[in-house]
Formats: sequence, C-alpha cells, structure tokens
Amino acid sequence: MTILDKEKVRPVEGTSVEFKDRLAKLQSLRDAGINPYPNDFKAADTCGKVGNDCGNATKEELEAKEIRVSIAGRIMAIRDFGKASFVHVQDRSGRLQGYIKKDILGEEGYALFKKLDTGDIIGFEGRLFRTRTGELTAEISRLRLLGKGLHPLPEKWHGLVDVEARYRQRYLDLMVNPDVREVFLKRTAIVRFIREFLSGREFIEVETPMLQPIAGGAAAKPFTTFHNALGQELYLRIAPELYLKRLIVAGLERVFEINRNFRNEGVSTQHNPEFTMLEFYQAYATFEDMMDLTEEMISSLAMQLHGSMKVDYQGTTLDFTPPWKRITVRDAVLEYSNADKAIFDDKAAALAFSKTLGLTVPKGLSHGKVIQEIFEKTAEHEFIQPTFVTHYPLEISPLARKNEKDPSLVDRFELLVNGKEIANAFSELNDPVDQRDRFEGQLKERAAGDVEAHEMDEDYCRALEYGMPPTAGEGIGIDRLVMIMTNSPSIRDVILFPLLKK
Repeated sequence: MTILDKEKVRPVEGTSVEFKDRLAKLQSLRDAGINPYPNDFKAADTCGKVGNDCGNATKEELEAKEIRVSIAGRIMAIRDFGKASFVHVQDRSGRLQGYIKKDILGEEGYALFKKLDTGDIIGFEGRLFRTRTGELTAEISRLRLLGKGLHPLPEKWHGLVDVEARYRQRYLDLMVNPDVREVFLKRTAIVRFIREFLSGREFIEVETPMLQPIAGGAAAKPFTTFHNALGQELYLRIAPELYLKRLIVAGLERVFEINRNFRNEGVSTQHNPEFTMLEFYQAYATFEDMMDLTEEMISSLAMQLHGSMKVDYQGTTLDFTPPWKRITVRDAVLEYSNADKAIFDDKAAALAFSKTLGLTVPKGLSHGKVIQEIFEKTAEHEFIQPTFVTHYPLEISPLARKNEKDPSLVDRFELLVNGKEIANAFSELNDPVDQRDRFEGQLKERAAGDVEAHEMDEDYCRALEYGMPPTAGEGIGIDRLVMIMTNSPSIRDVILFPLLKK
C-alpha cells in the first residue's frame, strides 16, 4: 500500500494557514536578497551514485578519504535537534541524509536552513561520514535554496481523500511513493526492451498519422475533431494498422510503431480512452510466426525484469515459459460451456444459445459476431495462464486472411493472460478484391446499426492493388502488459496521467 493510501493525504488549499506561512517565508527570503528560485547550482553527484560508490565504506575509510559530494534534490524530511539537524534529500536516483550544524554551515547558511521546509528543493555540498547508527550522511558545509515549495508534503495522519486523488495529483504520488515511481521506471524499461528486441530482428521503427480522415484498422468508436483550415472532419486514430500495411506495400517489409491510440469508449480498470499500443508487421510471415515471436519476446521480457519466467500478478503466478497453450475459439466455447456444435453452423442455434446465457444480441448482428459474444461470455475469462486463442470468425476480422481449410474463419489469434486480451494478431488479408468485398460487407453492417463496423478505405484498397506480400501483423497493449509485469491492478496505475472525469 502506498503512503498516500495509508495516510489519506488531503490536498492543501491555497488559503490554508501553512500555505500562508510558507508565502511569508518566501517573501522574507526575497526581502533578504535571496532568490528562492535560482538556476545556477550544478550538482556533481546523485544520491544513488553516492550510495553505490560509498555505501560499503567504513567509518574509518570515509574519515581517511575525506570524500566530498555535491547533491541537488527535494527535502523529504527534517529532524531538528536544536544544535544539530538532519535532512533527507531525494533526487531521481534515491535518497541521502544530510547533517546540519551551525558552526559548520555558518551563520548565513544556518539562517537559510531555518527557513526551509519539507518539499523545498536544495543544493548542498558536504563531506561524507557515518553517524553513530551507521547511516551514510553528508556533513553539509554549503547550502543553497533552489526552489521554495508552498505546499507541505504528505505526512502522517493527513492525505488525499481517495485513490483517485493520487491520479489527479500524480506529481505528488510519484514524489512521495517509491513503489509508484518504480512502476514507471519499469514501464520505461519494458518499452526499451521491446524496441531493442524488434530492432535486433531488423524491424524499423516508424511513425504514422494520429489524425486520420478515416478511422480504420479496428472496430471501435473514434473521437471526432475538425480541421478548420482544411474544412474537414478528422478522427483521432483507433489504430495505425492500415498505414503500417501501406509501408509493407512500399517494401519496408518489417515495421513497428509504439504510440497512442484513442477510442471513445468506457473507462475502467482495464480501459483508458487514450492508450499505448505496439503494432508490428512482418512480410513473408504467418500468424503462427507471430505466436512464436510473441512467446520469445514476452518470456524474455519476464526474465529480464524478474529473473524468472514466472510472474506474480494479484495473487496468481503466471508462467510465461514457452510453449504456451493454443486453442481455437470453437474448442474454447465447447470446453467451457454446454454449447452444441450446431451453433457454429446455424445462426439461429447460436442466437438461441446466446439467450440462455443472458446475452442481448443487437438485431442484424452477424453469425460470427454472435459466436464472438458467446466466446467472451463463456470462455475468455477462463484463460489465466498465457494462451493463444486462434481462428476467429471472418465477420469480426475484416482485415485478416481467410483460413484455407475453413473460409468462415480467419488465421488470427488473441493472446489472453489473466482472462484479458494482451495481443491481437493475424495473417494479413492481401487480396485487394476480397478486401473491397469485406469493406462493403462492413458498410452493410454499419447501415444495420453496428457503429463500430469498418468504413470503406479506398486508398488502402488502391495500395493493395499494387501488391502486398504475404504478411503477418500484431498489436500488443503496452499498458496491459505493464500492468502484468508490475503487478498493478488498474490501468490507471501504469499511465502517468489517466483520463479522469472533470
């Protein structure tokens, strides 16, 4: 549990007594000719480096070497014992204790120290030593105020009223909670690992438009905006897929992008309207190749982060050791429900069975989408360990290649972990005639009331008409992957600034 959770830190209003007291200190500093916000202190060291370099040095070794350090950071705690005081200073790498004594710091420096508060940003120089309790400490001989804080840091028995306030004041959450900071450091490490993994396999990183004239590449509701100069409606992208596949047509053959997607849908512990996706495409590959590559990438990532392919997530041990289970949508439904095989060949049977599950199926929904609703209701949540669910209905996959043996299905998989979709991939449809027919079918579903059905994209069809090599592509939700790898229960815990209601 984090500090803010435990201590219920309440935001300090600008009219509070403490705020006014700090404003008065700020003015007194200005009156004394002290700039409370200078920008001329250069720290030569960091708290983490000092700890790594000198953490094992004995008291005698420190005294003999006379090691001096220069640190800049935020005061996280002050312990005043009258003639001497201790401060804990935090920078990007960790914390270091500082020792304040008037006859060492001098009259002017000590007068400045007495006007400091927790939350203030300081720079100092000093000699390293060990206290009686053995803590590595800097005896401060020079002190500078680098930034006056007007609000106090969270302390015992105060705090944010609820967890949501942590997300609204993420700067405070990161400042006082090392475990929260660690999550985002791991997120950075995860994205770096993925970039290096794909780059090492000859994928090139690209950027494609976020403002798009057609919201394509996925079945989702887009955010709509308007470009005044062009006088046209545009959409925040729901996926980069169709642009990345244009690059495959162009001959780049292996491409990837890590960037934002936007979907005008609900907010929950698993969904944020703005989220980060990895999408990558490989020419002359199949969806089976994507499964092999995904197994290698994510299992290697687990090993890199945890030193093991077994990862603890919310009380469950997830085992990413390859090979992972592979099962078709059809077999999954039959395994986890009492459905009759007839539902896969007869839409009426599928509709009847869906009613027994309590599903409300919109009028005009295709047979394939009914099957998908049944799968999500009966089986999807059952796959806790990493599982590739394959061969989805054609109607819900307008951009995927038909299966050679059963054209009502496509060569596609979703990776499910802890009952949630982490990745989606398929062998790409590269037949321009079939693609146009699929788009036209989607337009009919859209006319029948399916607002998430794909629109016609004439330019994409034209690109395919120039010839796209056989290709496989995949999308991985970075936020959900980070949730699993950092044992975070909510997507808000892994997004620095999640969208919240005003």
